[in-house]
Amino acid sequence: MVKFSMQNFTPLFPGFHLQTLRRKPRSASQILAEKMERLKQKSISQLGVCFNKFIPKDCLKPTESGHLSRNRIFSKENTFWAFFSQVLDADGGCQEVVRKLQAYAAMRSKLLPSSSTSAYCQARIKLDQESLKQILQHTSARLQKTVNTGRLNGRRVIVVDGTGVSMPDTEENQEVWPQQISQKPGCGFPQAAICACFCLQTGALLSYEEGNKKSHELPMLRKQIDTFENTDIFLGDKGFCSYFDVANFKDRGVDCVLTLARRLPVTEVEAIKVLGEDDLLIHWKKPVRSKASSYSQQDWERLPEMLLLRQIKVSVDQPGFRTTSFHIITTLLDAQEYPAKEIAELYFQRWDVELFFRDIKTTMGMDILRCKTPDMVRKEIIMHLIVYNCVRYLMLEAAQKKGHRVREISFKGSVQALRQWEPHLNQGKINKENRYRLLQLLYESIAGKIVADRPGRTEPRAVKRRPKPYQLLTAPRHEMIEIIHRNRYRAKEA
Repeated sequence: MVKFSMQNFTPLFPGFHLQTLRRKPRSASQILAEKMERLKQKSISQLGVCFNKFIPKDCLKPTESGHLSRNRIFSKENTFWAFFSQVLDADGGCQEVVRKLQAYAAMRSKLLPSSSTSAYCQARIKLDQESLKQILQHTSARLQKTVNTGRLNGRRVIVVDGTGVSMPDTEENQEVWPQQISQKPGCGFPQAAICACFCLQTGALLSYEEGNKKSHELPMLRKQIDTFENTDIFLGDKGFCSYFDVANFKDRGVDCVLTLARRLPVTEVEAIKVLGEDDLLIHWKKPVRSKASSYSQQDWERLPEMLLLRQIKVSVDQPGFRTTSFHIITTLLDAQEYPAKEIAELYFQRWDVELFFRDIKTTMGMDILRCKTPDMVRKEIIMHLIVYNCVRYLMLEAAQKKGHRVREISFKGSVQALRQWEPHLNQGKINKENRYRLLQLLYESIAGKIVADRPGRTEPRAVKRRPKPYQLLTAPRHEMIEIIHRNRYRAKEA
C-alpha cells in the first residue's frame, strides 16, 4: 500500500495567509495612514513655502470641532491656499482651482478629483471671516517690522483714500450695497465703497473699512483710528480735511498733511506769522457743528476752540497737471525741521495710493467681484488684500536682497512671476535645496523688473479703441428688446 503524506509545497510570501493566500487585513491605523498620504499628495498648500514666515501656520490649523475640523482634500489650509491661488490667478474662476487640483493629483494618482466646484465652494463658505481678518492684520504687522525707517524724518507716513468695487447683481448683494438711483432695476450692479490705510513706504495695506454708496470716507476713516500710532503722519486729499479729525489726530500725536477744503485760504495779513514764501502760520476757528455729523455733540464740545496750523501754497508749473495751484494744511509747524518744499514733495507722493488701488483692482481683478452673497463678497475682498500684502512682502524682500527701493519694483511683474513659479513650487516631492533655489530665482526675477522713474510724464485719460455697436441695457435682460439691425444703433462714446 502506498502512503501519501499531506505536505504543503506553497511558497512562503510575506504578508499572505498560508491557508488562503490572501493579504492580511489592514488595521484601522494603516487605512488612515494611507488616506492621509493620499491627501498630502493632493494638497496644493505648497504655495505657502513662499510665505511660511509671513503667514503663520497656526492660523490655518483645522478647527477643534465643526466646520473644517477634519483633514480632507479641501481642509482649512488647502481651502485657504486654493482661494489664495484663485485670487492670484489671471482667470480667477472656481473651475480654475479645481482644474489645478486635478492636474496636481494626476502626477501622483490614477484617480482624479471631481470636476465639480461644489466641494470647493462649500469649503470657501466655511472659512471663518474673522480668521481671514487676523491673517490680514498679521501680514500688515509683519510688513511694518521689516522696515524700520520712515519716509519723512524717520516717521511713518500713512496715506488714506477711498475707492469702489462692483459685484454680481443679486438680491442679497443689492440689499447690502444698493446700486445708484440713476440706474434702473436690473440694469446696474451693487456698489461697495472701501476706505483703506496704506503705509506710503512699503505699500502695505494696514486696515480697511467697507460700506455702501451712502458711506462717506471720513466716518470709515474714524473706524480705523487705532491704525495710527504716535508720531505717525496722516496724508490725505481734500476729502479728509475736517476740523474734527485734524483735532483728534493731533490729540493722538499724529500729524496731518491735507489739501485745504471747505475753507478759504488765509492771507498774509490774517496770518499769525509768515514762515517763508507762501508759508504761513495760521489759526483755524472752530466752526458750527453740522446736524448731519456722524459724531456726537459731546465729542464736538471737548475739541479746542482754535487750532494752530500751517498753510502752504503749492504752485504747479509742470505740464499735464489739471491744477495750477493748491493749498496744503498741516500740523507740522516747524519750518526748519519740515521745510515747505519737502512737505509739497510728500503730498506729491500721495498719488501712490492711487497706484496701490490700481494694483489691487486692475492687476489683481478686485474691481469686479464674483461672489453672489454678502458674506462671500467680504471674504473675497479680504483675500484680495491678503494676496496684495503677500506680493508686497516678496517685493520688499527682493528689493532688500538686490539693494533696490521697493518703489522701483513692478507689482504687476511680481504677480506674473509668482503665477509662473507657483506650479513648480507646488511639487510634493521637491527637496529643500531645490525649493530654496527656486525661491532665490523668484526673488531675482522680481527684482529684475525695475520701473523707470519718469517724472512729469503725461498720459491723457482717453480710450483709443472704439466700443462695439451694442445697445445699452436700459431694462432687465428678460424684458429687453434687441434692435435687429445693429448698424441702426450708435454706441455712446466712452
